[in-house]
Amino acid sequence: MHESILTHARSRYLWVALALCLVSIGLYVWHDPDPVPNGGTWLGYTLGTIGALLIMWLLLFGVRKRSYSTSLGSTRGWLSAHIYLGTALILVALLHCGFQFGWNVHTLALVLMLLVIFSGFFGVYVYLRYPALMTRNRENATRDAMLEEIAEIDQNALALADGIAPEIHAVVLRSIENTRLGGGVWTQLRARDGSDIAIARIRDAIAQRNTQLGAKPAPLKAGQTIIAMVDFLADQADDKQTEALRRLIDMLSRKRSLATRVARDIQYQAIMEIWLYVHVPLSITLLAALLTHILSVFFYW
Repeated sequence: MHESILTHARSRYLWVALALCLVSIGLYVWHDPDPVPNGGTWLGYTLGTIGALLIMWLLLFGVRKRSYSTSLGSTRGWLSAHIYLGTALILVALLHCGFQFGWNVHTLALVLMLLVIFSGFFGVYVYLRYPALMTRNRENATRDAMLEEIAEIDQNALALADGIAPEIHAVVLRSIENTRLGGGVWTQLRARDGSDIAIARIRDAIAQRNTQLGAKPAPLKAGQTIIAMVDFLADQADDKQTEALRRLIDMLSRKRSLATRVARDIQYQAIMEIWLYVHVPLSITLLAALLTHILSVFFYW
């Protein structure tokens, strides 16, 4: 049975995190500082030290997941602890400062810590949800295999279109030229494959025929290449062309399905990776703010 990172080792680190929270709350309730709880009391320093050590340990996860030959526990175990102890850190930090905030470097460190943790929550959601979606979307095929099949379909479709009509060849060629999988970040996140847009000469022919029939030509959108091909050849294709056209439609339908799956696969991977471009820089900034916070405390102590 597949073991989730949240239930690793029977949720061992959930219980560790809960114990840390309960002990922290108990000490905070028992503690009676004058005038109010704050980071300058003995409990404040104690919880602050625990919180700082937790942050340093959490930052080490980036090193641990790239260390393949180590006996310091499994990566899954580290990740499970990373999630639960990182969540517990929210309470520890708030109790450390006694819920006292201000426009200073100390609150800045707290805000950065919360941003890092909540971006981590999004990362947990992504890694729990999207691998299964990627597996389902691929249908037991790799991305490379789907791309190879798309390239093969393009070659076969062009060869078949040559025997139908120049206009159909132009449509297929335009479709191939507009197949752009991947691209920039925004393109990846939109999951657009760009393989079935403007149809050049066929669009003009249909617009001309609609004008002759007295109808206002409607602009063709993505996904209408196949409809345009059938409409254009309906009154002029012989039996051989009709059969070839039917085969071509099947090919292009298969290609569009594959291109959509590849684009979606790229989208899922982009979502799984893009949050790290927020989480990691924020973590480095948090480390700098934490060191500044600690040095300022000892400087004014």
